[in-house]
Formats: sequence, C-alpha cells, structure tokens
Amino acid sequence: MKDTKKKEEKKAEEIKSEEIKEQEIPEEETEEETAGDQTEDAEDTGGSKEAEESEAEKEQEKKDPRDIKIEELNDKVMRQMAEFDNFRKRTEKEKEQMFEVGARSIIEKILPIIDNFERALEMAGSNEEEKQDPFMDGMEMVYRQLMDELEKAGVTPIEAIGKDFDPDFHNAVMQEEGGEDQSGKVIKELQKGYMYRDSVVRHSMVCVGT
Repeated sequence: MKDTKKKEEKKAEEIKSEEIKEQEIPEEETEEETAGDQTEDAEDTGGSKEAEESEAEKEQEKKDPRDIKIEELNDKVMRQMAEFDNFRKRTEKEKEQMFEVGARSIIEKILPIIDNFERALEMAGSNEEEKQDPFMDGMEMVYRQLMDELEKAGVTPIEAIGKDFDPDFHNAVMQEEGGEDQSGKVIKELQKGYMYRDSVVRHSMVCVGT
C-alpha cells in the first residue's frame, strides 16, 4: 500500500511539473514574437522612408524640362535686376558727387565777382552824387538779384563779426587789441566767406580780438 501511494505521489508531481513547463513555454514564445514584431516594424519604417525618397526622386525626374528652364531663367533675371539696381544707385551717387564738385568750382569763380560788386557799391555809398546815380541803382539791383539766386542754389555767407573765432569757418590773418568782451572774437571781416549747402567754399578772412 505504501508503495502504491508513493507511486501515485510521484505521478502527481510529474504531472504538476509538466503543467508548469507548459505554462512557461508560451511566455518565452510571446517574448520572441514581440521581438520579431518590433524588428518587422523597424524594417517597415525604413522601407517607407526609402519609398518616400524614391518617390521624390521620381517626381523630380518626371518634372518637365521646360519648367526647370523657366526656373533657371527667372533666377537669372532676378539676379540681373538686382545688379542693375545696384548699378543705378551707384551711378546716381557718382552723378551727385560730380554735380557737387562742378557747383563748388563755379561758385569759387563767381565769388571774386561778388567781392568786386561789394567794393564798388561800398565806394558808391560813400559818395552822395554816385549814390543817387541811376547806374549805381541798377548795379545794386543786379547785385541783389545775383545774391538771391545764389541763396536759392544753397550758397550763403558765413557770419563772422561778433562771433567766436572758429577755424572751421574763419581764417585769422591778424589780431588786434579789443575790449575784454572781444577777446577771441572776430572784430573785423576782411573778406567774406561762403558756404555751399553744408560745406565751406571759402573761409572768412578775419581779424581776431585779443
């Protein structure tokens, strides 16, 4: 009887161990299946990327050669337009600089004529007979007209008398003793200076107080 019980117990244990093994085997299989699925997914992803790239290449190949030529011509036209715009701006700047140089040159030649006008009018103003002469009246009218036109063109005289000496605008050729309030100031103007727009054409020739 004892032997029979032992045999039955052994069989029961064997049956239990077999059941346990059967339960473990599917878990391993499921892990292998999961790994396989992941590998397949990665392969599918890589394949899809390659497929997209190949489709893009095919679309590029399918593109009409005329469209490609049109794009190239459009790009060339845009570049030429940009170059022409830069050339136009550079030309305008050079033209303006040349105009400035030419205008300054003409103004410099006119200034001595204005000086002579002013000397003649100053001398006529000191003589009562000449002051009432119609010819001198005409000369004064011509002088005023000339100065008005120069002012419209941007030519203006430099203020000097009573101003602090400024080497940017004044050229000191002599010094004289003056009052305490005249030290370092322009007390006489020997020759009038002029500006053209924002630049000095001729410095004022002045006498500075000490």
